[in-house]
Amino acid sequence: MTLDVTSLISSFIEPWRTSSFADNDQSPWHLVGSIESLLRHHIASLDSSYQRVDEWAVHRTARIEAGAVIKGPAIIGPNCFIAAGAYLRGGVYLEQDCIIGPSSELKTSVMFAGSKLAHMNFVGDSIIGADVNIEAGAVIANHRNEREDRNIRIVYHGQVIDTGVSKFGALVGDGSRIGANAVIAPGALLEPASIVGRLQLIDQRPEIPLT
Repeated sequence: MTLDVTSLISSFIEPWRTSSFADNDQSPWHLVGSIESLLRHHIASLDSSYQRVDEWAVHRTARIEAGAVIKGPAIIGPNCFIAAGAYLRGGVYLEQDCIIGPSSELKTSVMFAGSKLAHMNFVGDSIIGADVNIEAGAVIANHRNEREDRNIRIVYHGQVIDTGVSKFGALVGDGSRIGANAVIAPGALLEPASIVGRLQLIDQRPEIPLT
């Protein structure tokens, strides 16, 4: 049976179904590829509880420390906290109660309620579910610069998914835990409540390249 990649996000992330993105029936990798235009459209519909600065919008209850850098488009939701030295760019959406810790970089990504980057993290081109905790130093990589063929392919439930893109980090299901200094290689599908140990490598690429 062929995997329906357009249902992956809603099956991994429960709040997706009632979010402002719910009508987008794209695969995770195509969704992050279009996140900038989606955010620009969504920013225009936000109510007065959000303050707009250039191409980003911040809820009045969110806190952003001095020294954080945000490059729009971006939406920072209620009660989010962004620490000094954090760097958000390339299209970022934080739903509510999210934390981006000191010296963490979040690029072209969506994070749902209560998820956290501890500090010194990099997360690129990813969709992070609700209540996901990513400990210090953990990385979700988004680009296979070590390979001549940089097209991202994923082994999932015995099937090889050819994404057709060269940049995609991970789809991380609700309630997952990623330990300190772990590395999630580009193109990972972590089901809800996944546990990644400290220093662990998760790499779901096919062992034998397609011909």
